[in-house]
Amino acid sequence: MSTTLCFDFGNTRLKCAVFTGNRFIKEIFLENDDAGTIETLLKTYHPQKTILSSVINHNTEIENILSGLTRFHKLSHLSKFPITAPVGKPDTIGADRLALVVAAISLFPGKNSLVVGLGSAITYNFVNKYNEFLGGGISPGMEMRFRSLKEFTAKLPLVKADWNFPLIGYDTRTNILSGVIFGIAKEIDGTIDAYAEKYDNFNVLLSGGDASYFTRYIKNKTFADPFLIYKGLYAISEFNQQ
Repeated sequence: MSTTLCFDFGNTRLKCAVFTGNRFIKEIFLENDDAGTIETLLKTYHPQKTILSSVINHNTEIENILSGLTRFHKLSHLSKFPITAPVGKPDTIGADRLALVVAAISLFPGKNSLVVGLGSAITYNFVNKYNEFLGGGISPGMEMRFRSLKEFTAKLPLVKADWNFPLIGYDTRTNILSGVIFGIAKEIDGTIDAYAEKYDNFNVLLSGGDASYFTRYIKNKTFADPFLIYKGLYAISEFNQQ
């Protein structure tokens, strides 16, 4: 059975997932994008295929390494997708958002889906039952909100994320936790409700490193999968290397 490495370079972390066949095996966090780091991964897992999704200015040398030693695909708007994107300027769509909606149609074919990506930014991504990615929305992510309260005020501290907080905060820390985390949960619920006014039936998928902080506070039914983006990357890799 073949091995595929799916690289996801985001604004906060550099990550990689290992697939054996179409089965997700593990997630790996990379310290950097140096050539040596990538070569070590290749020597460890001996992949036949690799795919890279990057929203940062990564070390381009690694693309030569990956293409020289594996069947490599770099995700971009020029990639082939099992979806259409009838939105303005498709070249500006984030690679991570494309991967999320491809994962959604793989899990729920022939269905409307709203995919909420909870990372450095929060993205709302709607794909309809005809596999058309219609777009969505982008808002500041959890860490961005914590940092903005610290950086744009004189006295508020930088608070670390914690799911355990009261609705009514009793000190500065818990007030910020309630405002940011509970506020994001209600933002997500409100967005889902707004979509529900337009679409009768759709699945809601949550993904991203911050998803676990919000699932307990969201009242709408959701399908949470922290590894959703990797599953989308794997599907895109297969679609482009047939």
